[in-house]
Amino acid sequence: MTSTAWAAIQQQLDSMPKPTQTLRLCADPDVRDRYHTAKQAAARAEDYEKSLGKDADKDALALVRKQVRETQAELKAATEAYEKATVTLTFRALERGRLEGLIKEHPPLEEEEADGAEYHVDTFAPALIAAASTDDMPLEYAQHAMQAWPLDDWKALWGAAWSVQQRKRSDLGKG
Repeated sequence: MTSTAWAAIQQQLDSMPKPTQTLRLCADPDVRDRYHTAKQAAARAEDYEKSLGKDADKDALALVRKQVRETQAELKAATEAYEKATVTLTFRALERGRLEGLIKEHPPLEEEEADGAEYHVDTFAPALIAAASTDDMPLEYAQHAMQAWPLDDWKALWGAAWSVQQRKRSDLGKG
């Protein structure tokens, strides 16, 4: 018989969402740079405004507030442009058994195994990417991306799918 206290805890545990990881790919580096610059400028302006004391000069304070509004307006415009030029992919952690099964389906080659690898990356990586994709990315597209995408973009894609498998939700704390 399960205690009422445990039943409540179990319900909380079972309803926790699995970790997710997003990867954003922007087609236009100028748009991406504008967005990041605007984000930094807005944050600096807001931090400066917060740092001013209550006894700050009213004219100076008005000027700072105007600058904050301007940087926020630019950030809004830059964000809209960035969102239009960006594709966001999302990956979710797999259940342990499914991940272990996927690893077993892609055993390392002899030389990889000698180097301590748990899987054959050329087949496991696209399989994991497809399996972890919340966007239903087909395996064929993950394989295509592995061959056709620039190396750093491929590494980011692989990293998003693999790193979410390693994310923990626990904190042992100090007793």
